[in-house]
Amino acid sequence: EPVVLTTNLIFENRPSNLPAKNPEEEQAQRKAYEEMVAAAKRKEVAELKKKQRAAEERKKYEEAVAACTNVWLKEILPEWHLVNHTKRVRNLWWRGLPPKVRGTVWKLAVGNELQLTKSLYYIMVDRAQDTLKCCKDPSRQGRNVIKDETMENVRDIRLDVLRTFPNLCIFQESGPYHDQLLNVLGAYASYRPDVGYVQGMSFLTAVLLLNMDPADAFILLSNLLHQPCQRAFFRMDADMMFVYFDVFNLFFEEALPALFNFFTHIQLTPDLYLIGWVFTLFSKSLPLDVVSRIWDVYFRDGDSFLFAAALGILRMYMPQLLHMEFEVILQFLRKLPEDMSADLLFEHIKSVGLTPRKFQHTMVELVDMNNVERRKKAAALTPKN
Repeated sequence: EPVVLTTNLIFENRPSNLPAKNPEEEQAQRKAYEEMVAAAKRKEVAELKKKQRAAEERKKYEEAVAACTNVWLKEILPEWHLVNHTKRVRNLWWRGLPPKVRGTVWKLAVGNELQLTKSLYYIMVDRAQDTLKCCKDPSRQGRNVIKDETMENVRDIRLDVLRTFPNLCIFQESGPYHDQLLNVLGAYASYRPDVGYVQGMSFLTAVLLLNMDPADAFILLSNLLHQPCQRAFFRMDADMMFVYFDVFNLFFEEALPALFNFFTHIQLTPDLYLIGWVFTLFSKSLPLDVVSRIWDVYFRDGDSFLFAAALGILRMYMPQLLHMEFEVILQFLRKLPEDMSADLLFEHIKSVGLTPRKFQHTMVELVDMNNVERRKKAAALTPKN
């Protein structure tokens, strides 16, 4: 609000029943008043300039996003299969996808190796809803006995949906995305009963729903969980999970030796924080705008970027982490600062230098070594004739 200049706040003359003002006292009061008004004006001007700068920066940002969106819509997407691997497109991709094209690019990048259809999604939704009705009213089961695992899946899904991005208030009951999230998770559990529902899927699905319709989210989720790293973690393949942990440790020690040694000293192993990050692709631990940027490049580069991002986070907060205790570190890494800068994080990720080729080469080496070790152990256990 503008400052109102008025001298009514100062009594020019005291009431007749009081002694006259001392000239020095009157001058001091007037000076104090003038200083107060001047300070208020300076504050008002400073705040106005701050708002103007913010408005100008916002305008520049919106213009940049609009221009970038235009490039993606008119130049890149129509020629996707010809240009998606070019240096220009990869550089634009690294800077972050415009919200308007993010869902489309994600779908194109992940593909549909499983060849799923929207019709299958609706069939799976119907099946999931029938299961839910039977769980609520056992008398409806008839000949279709609901397995205990299915009942547990239904309970876990309904509970986790309510706990997904609670601050957004859109996935909770009566929220606009509640039923969509429930349907996609139920459809996936019906489609893959061997996997079922695993905690963390609700956050993955929620991020997808913010960028595409439910049927597309189901198709992308299914293909995403079919990727090597996600498949290993969501199926709890301990051997492969520890291969990933070992690969991460190798790059951790190489990129951040001081922090690696500190974590080793306090016995803070990668599984204690990486599992949560991988299960949710950071969506439970990082601000949503940063998560979207990470997903952009993850869908471009594959599994290697998950671990590059993890190292980038550790590098970014290394000065603080080196002075924290074990429990404090775990709490910090599970919920990172809300004011995290995506641009700064990506500078740290780039500095780590973990490329897809380097990551894949190391993965192959470790998998081969593990296979050799398993064969040796199996041979040692085989009775000799």
